[in-house]
Amino acid sequence: MSTSSDEPAMGAKKVEGAGEPIPPGKPMTMEQHIVDKGAMMLQRLKPMKQISQHGCSFAIYSHDMTRQIETHHYCTRINQDFLQCAVYDSDGSHGRLIGVEYIVSDKTFEALPPDEQKLWHSHAYEIKSGLWVNPRVPEVVVKPELENLAKSYGKFWCTWQLDRGDRLPIGAPALMVSPQGVNMGVPSPELVRTRDLKYNILTEAIRDSRVEIAEPEWLNPMADYWKQHGKGFKIDVEPVDMKLRAPFP
Repeated sequence: MSTSSDEPAMGAKKVEGAGEPIPPGKPMTMEQHIVDKGAMMLQRLKPMKQISQHGCSFAIYSHDMTRQIETHHYCTRINQDFLQCAVYDSDGSHGRLIGVEYIVSDKTFEALPPDEQKLWHSHAYEIKSGLWVNPRVPEVVVKPELENLAKSYGKFWCTWQLDRGDRLPIGAPALMVSPQGVNMGVPSPELVRTRDLKYNILTEAIRDSRVEIAEPEWLNPMADYWKQHGKGFKIDVEPVDMKLRAPFP
């Protein structure tokens, strides 16, 4: 059965220069555009309208840390201890939804069972190093949020491995980890440079401007599990007997 680390199926090609639409499909018709515009005008779309910030950063596959990707998080804060983020491969109008990340405060994280904590990563390095940025928003505006994020933990599932060449979301979700300042947790300089050029920023300068953001007094060692144990996680999909509901009398 499929796993989150399987090679691409369907004869998938690399995304770069593939010359075919990703995902495959015909261009939208004028009728479909009209239907969609009408639906947007008539429906409230309340969950979508609660998205309050766009964060651009990088993520690494837990099962294969040679693979790093740029990510775009569109986040909704549910309360002071919980955010939910739809993760896209770009911030363009045709950005593809590649996963979801849940972000919790250190207080909430400490209440999780140890086996659950293994699936989460810390954000302190990501924030302090300047890798997480809120494009086009002045640092002074986002500083309070950055201070919160520096003490938070995240669990990120990637559902569409575009970097692998998948033209459709294929296989099991893959657990992602955050950048870290050690070993294979350091993002590729070229990956960071490409992002910086796009937004006309300099990660090193942003890092220097965040010196005063406080680091957590303690990072739970169950997070960033790979740093201590050299082990990642993957999902195996296997058939199971269904639990059938008893028929109504």
